[in-house]
Amino acid sequence: MIVDCALYSAGRRRHHIDDLRLALQEAEAEDGFVWIGLVEPTAEEFDQLAKGFELPQLAIDDAIRAHQRPKLEQYGGVTFAVVKPVHYVDHVEVVEVSELAIFLGERFVIVVRHGDTTIPALVRAALEADPEMLQHGPPAVLHGILDKAVDQYLDVTAAIDEDLDQIEDQVFGDDPGNDHAERIYKLKREVQQFRRAVVPLVQPLTRLAEQQMPCIPAYSRPYFRDVQDHALRAAELIEAADALLTGVLQADLAQVTVEQNRVTVQQNSDMRKISAWAAIALVPTAIAGLYGMNFDYLPAAHWSLGFWIVLAGIGVVCVGLHRAFRRNRWL
Repeated sequence: MIVDCALYSAGRRRHHIDDLRLALQEAEAEDGFVWIGLVEPTAEEFDQLAKGFELPQLAIDDAIRAHQRPKLEQYGGVTFAVVKPVHYVDHVEVVEVSELAIFLGERFVIVVRHGDTTIPALVRAALEADPEMLQHGPPAVLHGILDKAVDQYLDVTAAIDEDLDQIEDQVFGDDPGNDHAERIYKLKREVQQFRRAVVPLVQPLTRLAEQQMPCIPAYSRPYFRDVQDHALRAAELIEAADALLTGVLQADLAQVTVEQNRVTVQQNSDMRKISAWAAIALVPTAIAGLYGMNFDYLPAAHWSLGFWIVLAGIGVVCVGLHRAFRRNRWL
């Protein structure tokens, strides 16, 4: 669906356009440009735009299907760009990625939105409040969208850094030994998704900043170069966050392994002690069991000192076993 369609000239919004077939004629007559915003259009809804603005079919297919990599392509006099704005939901540590497909011509700019992002509305409001910038036409719109998207990247990297600090405090602070792998792995997966939105955008921004392109005047290159610098910084921060998450994950797994080994060693020590005492207790139990049987002929059964001799024998054997277990560090 079309959410806004307006004619701009001389740095001002002139009026809403209802007839898209006459949109370019009005733009040429007013020496301005047409700015159209759409949200998840269908192929049928795009037909009228495709015919009126002579949009390339390959770019139309990409804009309708979405799920494209950030890119910049040239089709004759039409520049097609894909940008992925992001938003970080801090309480669940999730990076939400939306998508903007932008068609740029000499007299028009068409922005197709997929997902939940306010960047097109924010850029439109900012440019309508800045007539001097709006006079630059479609390149100003493209720059505004890219600049807002990259600013969001930097905001998300800052939020991820805060969560990384919390994870480091948990792993290396007062809560070592507990398993934080699930949280670390989840955040690492979100960082990977974030990287797929940011890193591929660096190359298109480099082209805008360094190469001559239709619809992009040479005087605008420093503005795109500034956006490129911010995107490079965001990409570097993402790489650093991913590397740090990998290190923290390995440290957490190592701590969990050490704790498990400590528990295993303690359990083995306890089992050795139990086994040693059981072996010592077995001697008097076995001898007492034998002498408790109803037989007349048992060694020393009828001796006057037989009881004390057997008791002394039990004591000697038990003391010998105890010293042997102590020597072998079972007790």
